[in-house]
Amino acid sequence: MSTLKLTQIGNSVGVILPKETLARLKLVKGDTVFMTDAVNGVTISPYDTTFDTQMTEARRIMKKRRAVLHELAK
Repeated sequence: MSTLKLTQIGNSVGVILPKETLARLKLVKGDTVFMTDAVNGVTISPYDTTFDTQMTEARRIMKKRRAVLHELAK
């Protein structure tokens, strides 16, 4: 666990992530991160869990309706 300090950035307050954390999350300047509520606070991740859930459902439907999608692609 790391301790991070809040810092003033213009009119906002931000957190500076250490280089090691950026490398572990494969993040670079300008990337977007997603914050979700968790039981013990919040989780910050480079992945949008909502999008992941939607894509899982889309893959399930595409697999189930493969023949229909194949016909529509003609």
